[in-house]
Amino acid sequence: MTLSRTMRALGATALAGGLLLTATPVANADQVRDAQWANQEFDLQKVWSVSKGDGVKVAVIDSGVDGSHQDLTGQVVDSYDPSGTGLATHPTDDHGTNMASMIAGHGHGSGGTEGVIGLAPGAKLLSIYKGNARGNSADAEDIRWAVDHGAKVINMSIGGTIADPNTDDAVAYAAAHDVLIVASAGNSGVTPVEYPAKTPGILAVGATDKNRGIWAKSNYGPEVLLAAPGVDVVGAGACDGGQYCIGQGTSGASAYVSAAAALVRSKFPTLTAGQVANRLVKSAYVPPSLQGAKLPDPHFGYGIVRPYEALTQDIPAGSAQGPLAKPAGDGDSGSGSQTSGATSPDNKTPGTAGPGSIAQPPVMKSSSDKNSTVLYAAALGVVLLVAVIAVIVVVSRRRKSGQGQPGQAPYGASPYGAPQHYGAPSGWPQQAQPPYPNQPQPPYGNQVPPPGYPPQQPYQDNPYGQGGNQQR
Repeated sequence: MTLSRTMRALGATALAGGLLLTATPVANADQVRDAQWANQEFDLQKVWSVSKGDGVKVAVIDSGVDGSHQDLTGQVVDSYDPSGTGLATHPTDDHGTNMASMIAGHGHGSGGTEGVIGLAPGAKLLSIYKGNARGNSADAEDIRWAVDHGAKVINMSIGGTIADPNTDDAVAYAAAHDVLIVASAGNSGVTPVEYPAKTPGILAVGATDKNRGIWAKSNYGPEVLLAAPGVDVVGAGACDGGQYCIGQGTSGASAYVSAAAALVRSKFPTLTAGQVANRLVKSAYVPPSLQGAKLPDPHFGYGIVRPYEALTQDIPAGSAQGPLAKPAGDGDSGSGSQTSGATSPDNKTPGTAGPGSIAQPPVMKSSSDKNSTVLYAAALGVVLLVAVIAVIVVVSRRRKSGQGQPGQAPYGASPYGAPQHYGAPSGWPQQAQPPYPNQPQPPYGNQVPPPGYPPQQPYQDNPYGQGGNQQR
């Protein structure tokens, strides 16, 4: 599992609006604040007049978080490292610190006006290292630990092309305990979306640039529900010996959506994880190129996240599941959003194909009524008896007419004419072609591809219409 990022040191680098930082290795902190164009786009003062994310814990499953950074002191309240090497709090990679600061950095200096400020500075952080002692991803274990330690939002700015078979159950566990998981779509500019973002039940996020266009390297697919700023975004971290980093990728976009979710969870504590996602989706900014189009779009999802609108617009709570796909795994019976009879945004029951979801087989219910069982068994017996008699009659007739003798069957020596096509004869249905004949082999190799692959049709009906998606 790799970190979904492209970062570099924030030093003598042109950022936005002609701003050129000083040539010293460490940029002046107030210049760092000015360089956070995404926060200017969000209009933080308006957002914070409603919510700062107080009372919400956000888990950051990543490379670890340096809680001693001047912009993050006091924000990391708990940590976990499955590898046992202490990397959750003493990271050797800056990615996790970068993401954490974009979520809940509080800046420093007089009134916290210098350095990196996060979108939800009132939230607290759980730092969780992404790997185990064997150097493998520990997604499932990390998710469960985050849930058990009070996280209401989990940010996973990590990605890979191979699914962890244990993640489905962990995502279902999170859903059962009403925890929203947000993950980055990937930085290869291709489809499909990477794991864990591709896992049903996770909110996948794409990245946009300063012009509200999609970043060229943002992965895409039907799982993408939202987009957020991800180009030239600034965060804390000792990149090349400095104290701040500038980067691009779906990692930062995921962090911003996680922060927006924390704001909403603080303002509306009774909403389920799916209903929080619903507010984020319904209040999103739809670019002009998508006005009137069917949503979700495979690149933008339902649009670009708008925290203030998500906090203030009049949006019905909707179903407990919201726009999230139903998790494929088995959770427990926690007090989360997987309530009996919950419906998806298009008013279909969970498990049916819908916008932003992956089709699941229908749930079959068995009857415990004794009489019904007896009648069913009797009917089944009659059907089997009729079938046996029919087969005997057909075989007898074929033998009498000379059919079915060795060498005479249309597909070889089978007495019943069954196809034995090691090379399909003329007229036999041809083998299905690969879903992407002009593209490289899919990343699953010889493994069985996950449910929903190849991706669904890129456009789905928008159950929300255009309501609440006003241009700003």
